[in-house]
Amino acid sequence: MTRNRLAEETSPYLLQHQDNPVHWQPWDDEAFETARTTGKPILLSIGYAACHWCHVMAHESFETAEIAAVMNELFVNIKVDREERPDIDAIYQASLQMLGEQGGWPLTMFLNQDAEPFWGGTYFPPTPRFGRPGFPQVLRGIADVYRDEPDRVKNNTEAMREGLQQLSRAEPGGDVSVETMNAAAERLVKEVDPVHGGVGGAPKFPQPSFFDQLWRAWKRTQKTAHRDAVLTTLTQMCQGGIYDHLRGGFARYSVDNRWLAPHFEKMLYDNAQLIDLLTLVWQDTRDPLYGERIAETIDWVLNDMTDPEGGFVSSLDADSEGEEGKFCVWSETEIDAALGGDAALFKEIYDVSASGNWENTNILNRLNALRPGPPAREATLAKCRAILLDIRRARIQPGKDDKVLADWNGLMIAALVNAGLAFEEPSWITAAIRAFTFVRESMTIDGRLRHSWRAGKLNHPATLDDYANMSRAALALYEATGEQTYLDAATDWTKTADRHYWDDTGGGYFLAADDTPNLIAQSKSVVDNAVPAGNGTLVGVSARLYYSTGDLAHLERARRILFAFSGELSRNIFALATLLNGNDLMLHALQIVIVGKRGERKTDALLRAIYDTSLPNRIVSVIAPDEILPDSHPASGKGQIDDAPTAYVCEGPVCSPPLADPEALRADLVTR
Repeated sequence: MTRNRLAEETSPYLLQHQDNPVHWQPWDDEAFETARTTGKPILLSIGYAACHWCHVMAHESFETAEIAAVMNELFVNIKVDREERPDIDAIYQASLQMLGEQGGWPLTMFLNQDAEPFWGGTYFPPTPRFGRPGFPQVLRGIADVYRDEPDRVKNNTEAMREGLQQLSRAEPGGDVSVETMNAAAERLVKEVDPVHGGVGGAPKFPQPSFFDQLWRAWKRTQKTAHRDAVLTTLTQMCQGGIYDHLRGGFARYSVDNRWLAPHFEKMLYDNAQLIDLLTLVWQDTRDPLYGERIAETIDWVLNDMTDPEGGFVSSLDADSEGEEGKFCVWSETEIDAALGGDAALFKEIYDVSASGNWENTNILNRLNALRPGPPAREATLAKCRAILLDIRRARIQPGKDDKVLADWNGLMIAALVNAGLAFEEPSWITAAIRAFTFVRESMTIDGRLRHSWRAGKLNHPATLDDYANMSRAALALYEATGEQTYLDAATDWTKTADRHYWDDTGGGYFLAADDTPNLIAQSKSVVDNAVPAGNGTLVGVSARLYYSTGDLAHLERARRILFAFSGELSRNIFALATLLNGNDLMLHALQIVIVGKRGERKTDALLRAIYDTSLPNRIVSVIAPDEILPDSHPASGKGQIDDAPTAYVCEGPVCSPPLADPEALRADLVTR
């Protein structure tokens, strides 16, 4: 094989490498057959389109004819988009960690012809520096060992094969009490930076599930430390450089400890989760800053990150013109020329100076002006931002990864629904419905989801996260619309997950389906990463299905998932937020039933009282006066009072008295 085959792919990341002199192959049977017939080891390179250091290694090594010649001579070179194949990435990231190395991207792993790893690393420079050997040295050294020391390679692969079996093992346990959850929150809140928010020092990641966990703890315990940790973090992020003050949307993380300097790529999944968290907190605080950031970010998503077919695309690159952040930063001279007499005010508020606040340029931020000023001043600043946005639009744009991923779409669909209900923005819910319909109809083959779509082409088996997040999205739309089709979709998708992803031996779900080809191991995890763990999400989904249908099988599924992983809490309480948040819903669901007709003024007034309130565990049902709830529902048999729409608020087996007045309902809910 003497050619680069990536031009046949649809992934923007893979297409970035289609003109490399490296003879890149996609992850498929043909590539592995070539390795077997030539006897060459495999060089596996994993990255993603918005990855800065992936671009660096590509420019330094993969675009260099001399280094490419070494790669082609000694290896079968396979390139993988980690966002298209999180199942593959999980296996080889774990392999690297077994070698004592910290994971990350670009990931560079060396495999035998059966895809078993024996050595690896992340970024390698073209010549020795940063304490790392030069990439050509690495290539020749690995090829020599593979050829001359087969026993050494065999020992490595066998050791790693044994270690990879641990990926499918969980730490089982039992019920998780509210006391355990509260104790975990007490421990976790101490990790939050009390000045700048966020967890730890640099770099800082948003971690929405973590702060959702603390917000729930605040709602349960009324301990202000939990609330303050969330509010400090969100306010600092909303005003920091991690937020795009001209167009909306949050960057992936901050390279410093105060949210000033972002790693400039913007990912769909971060923004979905932050919209959700900000909405939940805004319902309690009514902070106009949070409301503005939600609306601005959604505007960016709907106008800049939506495919014409209706799905949401994946990311914007950190780099433009080969430089990280060049699209986003400003010099003082540029600001002065653009804003004229308003420049002084803008520079004061947005931290602009001649020397700059980051690498001799300026990242716009309001960390020194956290609270909005007088309306007239804010109006002037808004005018200035609009002028700068117009100028920025004329710059060379960063790359956009326009593939549509089912799991990330599920996150954004649910976020849009929840925000649409809270802010009375039906257009946001309409956009969510359109994206949901696209995934359900255009990303499904023979009744099963696929993971990735681009340019009319579906790729790759669905992962557990696809089913988990799309099921959660379906249930959000079911609550918003009352349409049975959404409840049916969630039910069907969880059945598919049971059929193809459930671990009959150890419990819990694998990340990849049982018929996914060319995987040397199955990974199974409940640990949240940049996105919520699918197993944790499905605890909440299954609990919500139980409360929505009364079918005990859904509750049993939620408990079985929890039991498969809850033993992990005895040794690690970090990064288990989604599991614990699902358990919180299972234990403390707030079932709110309105007996009335959707669309009637009085019914809508009762719904408004609900969606005006921050209720992490709400499950809302609107039933017609002649509709019958399941016998297991605590509101079963309850009806209208004086033929008017009537609400019942139920916790456990106990329901409130009938509430026909919206203010009475609101007063009841704020005490929950």
